Amino acid sequence: MTTSTPPPAAAPDAAPGRRRGMVATASAMAAATPEDRNRVVDLLRAVSILVVVLGHWLVAGIQVTGDGDVVNRDVLGMAPWLHPATWAIQVMPIFFLVGGYANGLSWRSARSRGTTYGGWLRARLRRLALPVVPLMVFWAAFAPLMAWAGLGSDYLRIATTAALVPTWFLAAYVVVVAVAPGALVLWERFGWASVVGGVALAALVDVVSITTDQLLLGFLNYLVVWGTIHQLGYAWLDGALAGVARRALLLVTGLVVLVLLTTVGPYAVSMVGVEGYGINNQLPTRVTLVFLGMLQTGVVLLLEPALRRLASHHGVWTATILVNGRIMTLYLWHLTAMGVVIAASLALGGLGLRLDPLTSQWWTSRPLWLLVLVVTTLGMAAVAGRFEQAGRDDRPAPAAWRPVLAVVGMAASLGAMAYVGIVDGDTVNWWLPLAPAAIVLLTGVARPPRVPGRA
Repeated sequence: MTTSTPPPAAAPDAAPGRRRGMVATASAMAAATPEDRNRVVDLLRAVSILVVVLGHWLVAGIQVTGDGDVVNRDVLGMAPWLHPATWAIQVMPIFFLVGGYANGLSWRSARSRGTTYGGWLRARLRRLALPVVPLMVFWAAFAPLMAWAGLGSDYLRIATTAALVPTWFLAAYVVVVAVAPGALVLWERFGWASVVGGVALAALVDVVSITTDQLLLGFLNYLVVWGTIHQLGYAWLDGALAGVARRALLLVTGLVVLVLLTTVGPYAVSMVGVEGYGINNQLPTRVTLVFLGMLQTGVVLLLEPALRRLASHHGVWTATILVNGRIMTLYLWHLTAMGVVIAASLALGGLGLRLDPLTSQWWTSRPLWLLVLVVTTLGMAAVAGRFEQAGRDDRPAPAAWRPVLAVVGMAASLGAMAYVGIVDGDTVNWWLPLAPAAIVLLTGVARPPRVPGRA
């Protein structure tokens, strides 16, 4: 069985006095990569996030009307013929799949070294949580600044809600990471029964939530659905998905059930949230995404030999290291970059945003739209990306309750902001983004700032 080193490949900043460009650093890391590393895990992680970023940018139907108002056209709602394509662009299941692989390997390594759960969880949270801090501080300052500058509440509501949407994933993922050691025990003891049990529980949550019209109950599936796909990562790690037959069976099972649920069943075909075409599969997460995860897992694992050959090329592997080195920053900031571009457009009288979505002119403008967003996002990542390189943490392992409290606080605050945004009517609740940033600091996930002159 091919193994992988526990942490994801990253491109750290060079030491002072020996600073090199990130590309050169990543190239050197690529050359030094151990032969037994499963590069497919890192490749899939990088590609899945890039697909999510590209998908968000392409389905954005932001338009400035003749009156100067900002509206968010629902591109998927306007074009139901695009809905089947979401089975390919909704790739968050792949991220949870590789998360299961990496977290299983990481926890086993920590367990063998005698690392405590509290120490392990804090280390995992540092990589996930620290990039959130500059984003939250940015919006705590940028939103009221834009309100003071005279931008309308419609723009602020659209911009803040869209920009904070990525935090729903982080809210779900930190919870899944927190329960990963226990979930691994379930996998080691019960094997595939733990996956079947997760599917059954997700289905039960849906049945009760939908039949009783209890939307909040459906949010339990943020843990159950993504946690079940995370179990597939353990199966991959342990070789339980080795062989073409098993991978093909997983693919066919996911495809057949997904087709039934979206044709005979009540669920929407779109795996990205869209209203008016059946039960929304994403808000809250529904059981359909478990079967999408099975389908996608079967596909990528059938392609694993080809992906392994692709990742063995030095250039591809170097690019993979570069993306993984800033993966959380790119994910968290890509919609904020779009908000800044929209603000700049409004300052220029709606330049580039007066086209009707899905028209030929709108499609023709997409390459330039993407180029502007790429440049803006990379600029932001250059500034905020240093928070993703947490550095060595030599503090004693904390009591388990501290990182667990951080998980609960982050999940609650990030999830709430992703759902409601920070603009209520004409009121900008600038302090809301500071809550998750404060939680990261107060629970000790982040090292407190050092006072000059003190050791």
